[in-house]
Amino acid sequence: MSSGSIFEPLCQKLGDKVSIKDEDRVLYSYDATGLSSLPSAVTWPTTENDIRDILIFAHKSGIPVVPRGAGTSVTGGPVPVNGGIVLCFSRMNRIVDINPATQTAVVEPGLINGIFKKKVQGLGLFYPPDPSSLDISTLGGNVATCAGGPNAIKYGVTRDYVLGLTCLLPDGRTIRTGVQTSKGVAGYDLTRLLTGSEGTLAVITQITLKLISKPETSRNIQGYFTDISMASEAVTKIMSSGILPNILELMDETSIDSVKNIMNTHVPAKCTAILLAEIDGDKSDVKKKSEHIALFMKKCGATEVNMAATNKEVTELWRARRSISPAVYKLFPFKTSEDIVVPRDKIPLMTFKLKEIGLKTGLTILSYGHAGDGNLHVNIGYNDTSDKNNVEHALRLIFSAALNLGGTISGEHGIGLSKKRFLTMEIGRTELDLMRDIKNIFDPNNILNPGKIFPEDS
Repeated sequence: MSSGSIFEPLCQKLGDKVSIKDEDRVLYSYDATGLSSLPSAVTWPTTENDIRDILIFAHKSGIPVVPRGAGTSVTGGPVPVNGGIVLCFSRMNRIVDINPATQTAVVEPGLINGIFKKKVQGLGLFYPPDPSSLDISTLGGNVATCAGGPNAIKYGVTRDYVLGLTCLLPDGRTIRTGVQTSKGVAGYDLTRLLTGSEGTLAVITQITLKLISKPETSRNIQGYFTDISMASEAVTKIMSSGILPNILELMDETSIDSVKNIMNTHVPAKCTAILLAEIDGDKSDVKKKSEHIALFMKKCGATEVNMAATNKEVTELWRARRSISPAVYKLFPFKTSEDIVVPRDKIPLMTFKLKEIGLKTGLTILSYGHAGDGNLHVNIGYNDTSDKNNVEHALRLIFSAALNLGGTISGEHGIGLSKKRFLTMEIGRTELDLMRDIKNIFDPNNILNPGKIFPEDS
């Protein structure tokens, strides 16, 4: 029986919401990692009932289903490694409700993060989670990976704003988790369990989010350093001072080189590290605290400290910061992207370790990211696929260093496909067995995003 005939019942029921065309299958076979695997079919549901029909069909047929947001994952999360049906949420992108009185919103999973942020800001509200891909990544994808972003240092990550979820289990049953209130401790916290589960337990169809009041103003401060260890030390000093910036980002020399052409701002000679900080709140408080941060940067060796004077300058700075990852491809034809986390006071030591690993392996290793909460994005650039074994060696050294410093191998990207072989470096056998048991309870036939998170040999 051909794959076309297998999906005929689903095509008859959902019409143009299903495709088995080769061009569609290729378009939905990969994510931002470049890893790819052809699905057998692609679907674009518009309602919860559409998703239920797809899941019931897949459950009865034993066909894998892979939920997909915008494909911005850098771990292979939405890559259909076992074929099956890609469940794309691009047509389920509505804001169902925004309630300013309770500061909550109900949204569909295909809604773009940046669109939602602008909508609530227009109502005097604020949704803090802001991954670098916010202009294209979906809220459902953000929930699936528990995405973070620069604002996480002060405001937390996606899980801190998910009040409740409506989901479908693999057999089509509906579950509703969480609450629409600021407090609620009835039963196990299934909402937190599902947030970050990477589409392996249930399919999210609706999300209830917490909002907060929009800060009155904000101010950006940039410190330029001739040594990344000075910038790292400034992070520690600022964070132990009692001042809590909402953003504190670090860029190393190679990161700066990758985006110099789009920064449209002066970078002093011999600058090898930039520290970007932002303070938000009421005007008087912001002015005072931003001046203190500038002073800390100078005391730690910044050769120059500037404050962005206009909204245009701020926009340009953050456009450059958010462009680092794709811009690395201008320096190298291949790269591997990882996101380790270490305790904040270990950032200086971790940046030193990264230099050591780069020298030991002969690879270019650059780091940037959310220094305020210890979340460093580490990219390895290389010129030839023959370097892959060396890259693998470097990754193990990087993860080992992070774990030895009390850190973790992933802060916000998740595990997906590309990181699962490293999971046993952090998670023990007993804990992994418990996680597998949870997976089996939700998805006994293993049709939801199979082949992700769990190492084959664990």
